[in-house]
Amino acid sequence: MNTSNCRVSGQPLEIAVDFGLQPLGNGFLQPEQFPGEFRYPMAVGFCETSMMLQLVEQPSPEQMFHEQYAFYSSTSQHMQYHFGDFARQVMGMGVLSKTDPFVVELGCNDGIMLRNFANAGIRHLGIEPSRNVAEVANSHGVRTISEFFCHQLAMDIVAKDGQADAFLAANVMCHIPTIVDVASGISKLLKPTGVAIFEDPYLGDVVEKTSYDQIYDEHVFLFSAHSVQYLFRQQGMELIDVQAQKTHGGSMRYVIAHAGAYPVKDSVNRLLEKEKAIGLNRMATFRKFSQQVEQSRTELIKLLTGIKAEGKRIAGYGATSKSTTILNYCGIGTDLIDYISDTTPIKQGKFSPGMHIPIKPYDFFMASPPDYAMLFAWNHAEEIMAKERAFIENGGRWIVHVPEVRVLG
Repeated sequence: MNTSNCRVSGQPLEIAVDFGLQPLGNGFLQPEQFPGEFRYPMAVGFCETSMMLQLVEQPSPEQMFHEQYAFYSSTSQHMQYHFGDFARQVMGMGVLSKTDPFVVELGCNDGIMLRNFANAGIRHLGIEPSRNVAEVANSHGVRTISEFFCHQLAMDIVAKDGQADAFLAANVMCHIPTIVDVASGISKLLKPTGVAIFEDPYLGDVVEKTSYDQIYDEHVFLFSAHSVQYLFRQQGMELIDVQAQKTHGGSMRYVIAHAGAYPVKDSVNRLLEKEKAIGLNRMATFRKFSQQVEQSRTELIKLLTGIKAEGKRIAGYGATSKSTTILNYCGIGTDLIDYISDTTPIKQGKFSPGMHIPIKPYDFFMASPPDYAMLFAWNHAEEIMAKERAFIENGGRWIVHVPEVRVLG
């Protein structure tokens, strides 16, 4: 979908950063698929009316979310703990009906969060567009349908199951270009006392850390409290709470309710004031961000080139969607990185999107560790560093690029 206007306000976008032609972030492929590999012009624009940072052009949902989707949330132990805590928070908020509560999750993936509600005997529904992942959720006892959420689907759910007490989403809302239609569906799906709670990578963290790899095909939006407030006000709803999260390198959890249903917590006003102070509501901030992105690219290429000139081996750690943006924007191929290690079976034996670096199983990394490992999965750094103590003890060193390009070891 290509638009020169904001998807929320309809006003013209001003280009913030142009990343050039990019492949699909999760488009891992085989050599016979190299010719004619899909690419699209990836640029982000900003709208000062809605205060939304967004992709100017995004591939179709069917290209990104399908029966071969390559990410399963349950592969991360940390995410299992995180979503368990998320579910317990919802259960303890007092918003679930005492009789027959109903919880809906958008983008439930393999059921990692909803299984907590299923185990508690709470009526639930998962909505997961990627059919292969939805099948895993159903096999775990999580009632899941493979659909794209919209206003009409919300009405269909209400007709069949009634209105929901809670609508949940994690790292999903930022994926949806038709966000206005989704917000409208949420307003119809929720009971008058219902709440929508979703978390996504936080724009403030991206700007502060220059974590530009949070921008890729699936992330059509990067939200702030200002932009979320603007979006839901159009639907008669309001932002009543915000909670900072460590996941995905810095996320924000937003709590939305029908206007007047609950008091607005002080956390909302505090964050809005902070965002004004750092300029998340102004285009000038993103012009400066563009310069920081270019500087990060220059420093990373210089570091990798210098290491390879010394005859050292570099491997990537974590074949993430974020790595696709880094590799293609910086022009990093097998001349600099020998391979990328990843624990996801569906990616192993394939090649990275665009730059075609081979994806090797984790056993390969263990059997023949490189001199340096570039931590593409930097948002899981704490979990990975604890797991890979032997790599460091044996002389291995980590390359990171967030919040600055540097070597650890």
